[in-house]
Amino acid sequence: MKDVYINDIAVALPGEPVGNDEMESVLGMINETPSKIRNKILKHNGIETRYYAVNKDTGEMTHTNAELTAQAIKGLEPYSGFSASDIECLCCGSTVPDVTAPGHGLMVHGELKSKPCEVISTAGICLSGISALKFGYMNVASGFSKNAVTTGSEIASSILRSSFFKHKETNGNKDIDKNPELIFDAEFLRWMLSDAAGAVYMSNEQNAGGLSLKVDWIDHVSFASDYDTCMYSGGRKNKEGKMVGFRQTGSLEEAVENDFFALKQDTRLLGDNIVNMAVHRHLKVVVEKKGLKADEIDWFLPHFSSHFFKEPLYKGMKEIGFHVPYEKWFTNLSTKGNTGSASIYVMLEELFKSGNLKKGQKVLCFIPESGRFSNAYMLLDAV
Repeated sequence: MKDVYINDIAVALPGEPVGNDEMESVLGMINETPSKIRNKILKHNGIETRYYAVNKDTGEMTHTNAELTAQAIKGLEPYSGFSASDIECLCCGSTVPDVTAPGHGLMVHGELKSKPCEVISTAGICLSGISALKFGYMNVASGFSKNAVTTGSEIASSILRSSFFKHKETNGNKDIDKNPELIFDAEFLRWMLSDAAGAVYMSNEQNAGGLSLKVDWIDHVSFASDYDTCMYSGGRKNKEGKMVGFRQTGSLEEAVENDFFALKQDTRLLGDNIVNMAVHRHLKVVVEKKGLKADEIDWFLPHFSSHFFKEPLYKGMKEIGFHVPYEKWFTNLSTKGNTGSASIYVMLEELFKSGNLKKGQKVLCFIPESGRFSNAYMLLDAV
């Protein structure tokens, strides 16, 4: 296996940052009524600004997912004169591609109008971006291609606009302050998710003059056999809690009327299990398998949907003997929002270009997915 290096990282963020007080003017109000619990959700998630591919004046989309992803790829400059036609392997992941078929990667390739190359689309939610990165990494490591460009991207706003969203009240708001997980039930995803695309260029040669990130390993595990579905679209849970896909309904109209296509989150299942799955069940095994030592980690990049999960994650890591102090944590959730599969790219790009990352440092990336509980860790060496 050959060594693989990330030579450059680029991010595309649509429009201008949107503050908390502007969100409803961009996404629209449900039934022309201001949200009763938006501020409580924002208080717990800690997000201050985010980006939407929505025209503030008209409410129309400014980018497709493929367009924003292509924009990120065009921002890559691993070497002078680089163009998209130099790409040998293109791997693209997203939760919300523009169409159900063909694959998102093919739509991005079509948008790039670059030369023929191998193209892979990865499905899923937050892990679809790191799954794309792992495929590109393996392709270069095995020698099947000399380079790979991988992406994670989301246009969540396209399904969070008021015209696409049905309001669901919590079962009374009196217990919200005592049990903040309850606020997720009504409008969690609407006030959490936002838009971005990120891209990395990988090859088996490190940059001659500047910084590169050597991919040490990526450990990617599903625990779906042990948990119920937690975050989903295209289906609903029946009274017994079993998932029913939209094709099992009597008609497309029935599926639309019953909100099968909305992106939903079982927030109690999330709150009860995400840290145990990601830390006690996965990180503990990774530490033993890889010989990972907490004091060797210089930067910890955690993808979490809300600052609500920051302290439980920290405590869980301490409980398994893997203590990484907060001063080594790096996240831009408060300024860039929760961008799903793009999130790890958005964090890495900011750190990579900040000037704070130094040669010889190690970067541990953490990407959980609540869809049906899967998780990934990635270790990078700055060289």
